[in-house]
Amino acid sequence: MLNDEICKLREKLNNSIASGEDYSVIYKTSVELDELIAEYYRRQKERSKLRLSICC
Repeated sequence: MLNDEICKLREKLNNSIASGEDYSVIYKTSVELDELIAEYYRRQKERSKLRLSICC
């Protein structure tokens, strides 16, 4: 599930930052996390549109 993937990547990012990992690794993980979060919101938006079209 998308929420689980977001949580795992967020944890990976936090651990990378805390351990002083190379910036390129932190940046790559951050971009991946941003993409997953954007996908999450796209899906939420589509679900909202679906609910509205069913209701009205």
